[in-house]
Amino acid sequence: MLTMWPLLRQIAGRDRLGLGAASISGRTLELQPRTRSADKVVASVCPYCAVGCGQLIYVEAGQVTQIEGDPASPISRGRLCPKGSATKELVTRPDRLTKIRYRRPHGTRWEDLDLGTAMEMIAERVLAARASGWQDTDAQGRPLRRTMGLASLGGATLDIEENYLMKKLFTALGAVQIENQARI
Repeated sequence: MLTMWPLLRQIAGRDRLGLGAASISGRTLELQPRTRSADKVVASVCPYCAVGCGQLIYVEAGQVTQIEGDPASPISRGRLCPKGSATKELVTRPDRLTKIRYRRPHGTRWEDLDLGTAMEMIAERVLAARASGWQDTDAQGRPLRRTMGLASLGGATLDIEENYLMKKLFTALGAVQIENQARI
């Protein structure tokens, strides 16, 4: 019975450092990797910063079961930072918001909105802000064709293509205050 204790096996056996047979127990023999039962593995990119570390997302029965670094990624070579290692929480946390929440001005309660309604509200507000801050000419009559009612501050999680599209969109709307967190 005492030979079942890993410490005694370590002392009595050849595995003095406890790196091999001395560390194995019935429980450890039963353990399986969380990725073994996955139905499919999807390659993705970590959403936290602009580095773009590769991730492998393991899915079982339509649910994310594990997210690990992608060894084939030339950027991260299978490693993830602490934030990247916690990415599974983004999609599996039970109190994660999955609906659009809106609180009206001076309101005291949140309400759920459908995506179409929320997008319409955003579009109306963007156009109203653009119109209210529009400057067609300056004091000397020189053309400006810009708005001071809109600004854009991109985040570090955006890649080059997303930043390019944001710059194009806000420039087309006439905004001049367009910046990115990566430059600040």
